[in-house]
Amino acid sequence: MKQLATILASVWTYRTVRIALAVAFLAAAGLKLADVHAFVLTIKAFAILPTDSVKPAAYGLLALEVLGGGLLLCNVRGGLAIIGFLLFLFIGVIVNAIRQGLDIDCGCYGPGDIEGEVYHGLWPTLWRDGVMLAGVAYCVLWQRLHSRSARPKPPTCKECSCAPSN
Repeated sequence: MKQLATILASVWTYRTVRIALAVAFLAAAGLKLADVHAFVLTIKAFAILPTDSVKPAAYGLLALEVLGGGLLLCNVRGGLAIIGFLLFLFIGVIVNAIRQGLDIDCGCYGPGDIEGEVYHGLWPTLWRDGVMLAGVAYCVLWQRLHSRSARPKPPTCKECSCAPSN
């Protein structure tokens, strides 16, 4: 158990998870950008948005994926929040589609998504997004724990420059 705690506390584990999340989102955006029309049709198949707002939503999602992935890759503040938001959004959409009994390709990694072709269902996508959301939670916790330990401790009265000296 102590070895697991050491691994989870490692900066290398944090970097690996953060970079893996960034690459996953940047790759997904890149594959969808290769055929934006197919991505628009995939969003339309979920039947959540009015037809007129599907195309702007598709471009907005792509922009958020690129922005979030880029910020996360560079370890810039806001990247985890964007990726976390997108994962919550995607999980909500997938749960809704499963509840409706839809058997469609999630479109996560562009048209002809291998996962969508092999499994013909949304359950594997839900599990994958859940694992990625756990990765986001890990990164947030890691940052919080390490930002507290990195903060300088307040000086004691003897160290304070305003303390009277004898």
